[in-house]
Amino acid sequence: MKMVVRTVDLRSDTVTKPTEAMRNAMANAEVDDDVLGYDPTAQRLEAEMARIMGKEAGLFVPSGTMGNLISVLTHCQIRGSEIILGDYSHIHIYENGGISTLGGVHPRTVKNNEDGTMDLDLIEAAIRDPSFEICYPTTRLICLENSQAHSGGRCLSAEYTDKVGELAKKYGLKLHIDGARIFNASVALGVPVHRLVQAADSVSVCLSKGLGAPVGSVVVGSKSFIARAKILRKTLGGGMRQIGVLCAAAFTALQENLVKLEGDHRKAKILAAELNKIKGLKVDVATVETNIVYCDILKGSRISETELVKTLEQYGLLILPEGPLRVRFVLHHQISESDVHYAVSCLQRALAGVAEENGDK
Repeated sequence: MKMVVRTVDLRSDTVTKPTEAMRNAMANAEVDDDVLGYDPTAQRLEAEMARIMGKEAGLFVPSGTMGNLISVLTHCQIRGSEIILGDYSHIHIYENGGISTLGGVHPRTVKNNEDGTMDLDLIEAAIRDPSFEICYPTTRLICLENSQAHSGGRCLSAEYTDKVGELAKKYGLKLHIDGARIFNASVALGVPVHRLVQAADSVSVCLSKGLGAPVGSVVVGSKSFIARAKILRKTLGGGMRQIGVLCAAAFTALQENLVKLEGDHRKAKILAAELNKIKGLKVDVATVETNIVYCDILKGSRISETELVKTLEQYGLLILPEGPLRVRFVLHHQISESDVHYAVSCLQRALAGVAEENGDK
């Protein structure tokens, strides 16, 4: 076992530690009982997030998973409702099937393209014909994800989202956006967030990913939507008391780290280009738009993704496997350019070590 002298954590942008400014804000936060609706710091954060996203109201929730669940269930109050979403979407794959387990909502998946979009004609074809409701569930909602994590942090344009919104309106459906990394998409596209979500009836916005807050997401939408969502938050166990302590950290994150996202994206592109030069690895550099880098291990490398992750851990480089012969790197504000170069050198050593073991020159 090698002695780890340095740790570079690229497992996710959720691993960041609260900054000193965040901890100070938490310590000095003005608080009250938020279940009763009186926490001033929570109110301030919710109002600010609603303003930034161009919606009427906001609601702080403990996690993005709860934010998405509350949004889906608020739109689909009748059991047996169906929602259309991407087959690679986070809601469908990584949220415990909560929409079905807890809400009786049926998912209808449409293939996600490599750029994170779903073809508009496929979305339209997935909408159930109400005249055959004797057999069909009722389509009530379309869900998009921006940026699309499973596609490698690809961004959905405002124009594409608008078209999905028009389709939803044509059939009397609602549109929800899982905006876990919506700020990353906004920075990468150079389009303000409110414009990216203009067509959406609701958006779940994560504060603990690229922004680096320790906890939480905010759901935004109309006042009547948020009033219903607030009741569901309580039902799901997400009503918390003096949450100003958490909201204060998120407020600071918003002020401190929004400006750093561009740097995260730049470093992700540097990492992608350097990884692609290493014999045995392949990165589609053109697809790296935000802070996520997917890297394929070529078959001839004679190392699996789990073995590679284990080897890199010994050098203090932490990453996650992302399926057969694939690993994932995620950049965040606590990763320097020097960390990126260190990560590259760790991968060079790991791959060179495997080649030596196999007697390759």
